[in-house]
Amino acid sequence: MSARILVALRMKAAPERVFDAFVGEIGAWWRPNPLFSFTPRSPGVLAFEGEGEGARLVERLASGKTFEIGCVQVWSRGQRLVFGWRQAAFAPGMDTEVEVIFEAVGAETRVTVQHRGWETVPAEHVARHGFPDQVFLLRHGQWWTGLLEGLAGHLTPPP
Repeated sequence: MSARILVALRMKAAPERVFDAFVGEIGAWWRPNPLFSFTPRSPGVLAFEGEGEGARLVERLASGKTFEIGCVQVWSRGQRLVFGWRQAAFAPGMDTEVEVIFEAVGAETRVTVQHRGWETVPAEHVARHGFPDQVFLLRHGQWWTGLLEGLAGHLTPPP
């Protein structure tokens, strides 16, 4: 069985603009959550280093250190982005994956995030905080929804 999170939100911008903000401006709209931090020293500032397949999603810490969250496997501007996702406490084989789909819907873009592979992270692992599977996936899904709301707000700031 695959343990995954699936959330979607519409944004008032073209798919290419949303994609560019997702990858190029992630440090401006990302909302750290201490419950889902990448390292014990988080929060840092997220950034995609490079472009295209092989680029890296990293967290730059105040100390100057950089933690690699994951590598980009698919980079299709304005359409699809797939990258690895791991926390510092993950053992080998505990990698999860995030897929982001950017789909035009009229004058808006529906952004769908699927974060999959959580079955590779044991229920008792510190990253899951002792939550039962459904509670953990619900809480993590709520966080992803908040992240997409932050991206939407970044794209269309209040007047």
